[in-house]
Amino acid sequence: MHARIFAALILTGSLTACDRQTAAEAPPRATDKAPSPTQKSLIAVPINANTASLKQALERAVPRVLWTINQREPACVQPQRVKVFGKKVKVTPPIACTIVGQVTRGPLRLRGEGSEIVVDVPLRATIAARDVGGVLKGETATGAAMAHARVRIELTPDWRTQGKARISYGWTKAPGIDFLGRRITFTDQADAKLKPVVAGVEREVTREIAKIDIRKQAADVWRQSFTTLELNRENPPVWMRVTPQRILYGGYRIEADRINLNLGLEAITETFVSGRPSDPKPTPLPRLVREAPKPHLDVRVPVIADYAILQPVVDRALAKRSTRPFVLPKLGSMMVKFGKSTIYGAPGGRIAVGVDVEAKLDMRSGAPTRGRIWMTAIPVNRPGSAEVHFTDLAINGDTDGVGGDLLILLGRSEGFAPLIADALTQNFTNDLGKLQAKIKRAVDQRREGAFVIRTRVDRFETGEIKAYGNGLYLPVRMVGGASVDYRPAR
Repeated sequence: MHARIFAALILTGSLTACDRQTAAEAPPRATDKAPSPTQKSLIAVPINANTASLKQALERAVPRVLWTINQREPACVQPQRVKVFGKKVKVTPPIACTIVGQVTRGPLRLRGEGSEIVVDVPLRATIAARDVGGVLKGETATGAAMAHARVRIELTPDWRTQGKARISYGWTKAPGIDFLGRRITFTDQADAKLKPVVAGVEREVTREIAKIDIRKQAADVWRQSFTTLELNRENPPVWMRVTPQRILYGGYRIEADRINLNLGLEAITETFVSGRPSDPKPTPLPRLVREAPKPHLDVRVPVIADYAILQPVVDRALAKRSTRPFVLPKLGSMMVKFGKSTIYGAPGGRIAVGVDVEAKLDMRSGAPTRGRIWMTAIPVNRPGSAEVHFTDLAINGDTDGVGGDLLILLGRSEGFAPLIADALTQNFTNDLGKLQAKIKRAVDQRREGAFVIRTRVDRFETGEIKAYGNGLYLPVRMVGGASVDYRPAR
């Protein structure tokens, strides 16, 4: 089909033509319009929250020196006993000492494990035992431990963040010294001091998580999602208007230093083949719905064929046929001249075709019979096919002479109605293929303001054609996936 016909195919409109018949003579005109394609889609809208601020806040909140100790222990070394005649006898008294030291932490490290934020806190203990019985002086023990704060984040329905920290640690090297052939460790003293420190870190983690502002970013995404996106720039211009309805939340994952929220924007998607429609009016950010989103793009692309594109096709077919006479049973040959046709939508999903006729039988003298023959038909196509045929033909007519019945016979003859039906038959497969290729290229990836839009079209489906007052409507469904990344200018 010629490019101009293709352009007319997908643009809505109506045919204005001179109609010499009265309203009573012609089939009534349909006034209904093809529906605006409306469908629900679920667009993936991942929101990323940076955990760098959480790390910085924890660095400030958790002191470098976690605790210090300086206390006198009456029994750093327990009494030594030996067995004499079956009984244990104490041979050395308990040895007292002064324990001094501290536990410090190294730089915090944040990492992700699935849906948990893990804060690694390296610990180093330096502990000395002073004045051990007046014998051992300046003996220093060192130890190392690694504490892990495992944090899970929850989003409340009103978009607040809540976190629960669970901290555990283990000594990779227990602090201790060797004395009198025995190993003296200080893990009990260190553990007692670390316990309140761990609780303090848990409180700080929980407090800082509550400061992560997801709501503001979500509100920005929600407000700007009330928009119209360009699917195809020209020939024809195709637009998709997005009207969000709700946001679904399916959890999150930690990747590097970012929290990736799994959000889906459930929206009504409407498509237009025309100038850019107005954007829908934004509504306030709704409450969060905890439901795993399954992103899918489901868009109806309206293909409306103006009846005007059919008129020249019918006129050419009739002009070609008029060079040969029509043979009517029992009446003989009839030469026919055809005027311009009139085509429009009729009630009941039919189209009406009116043709001005000037006909004369070879055996008849005098003026020819003039009038208009009307035919109505129903457009049909096979499921998934863009080839359109016309069935259920009905013929009637009106003439200005007593020979008007001749035109009725002409219209119902084998050479007339099938000719018009064949002329009306259209195959829009090639045109739809071009349109689909354009849309795929146009929506692959593009930036619209603060959004980077990625669209994947998996398939196109052709529905059932139907005649309306404003044209032949062939529904085409575009199925795939879409995601919108919010990337405001920095």
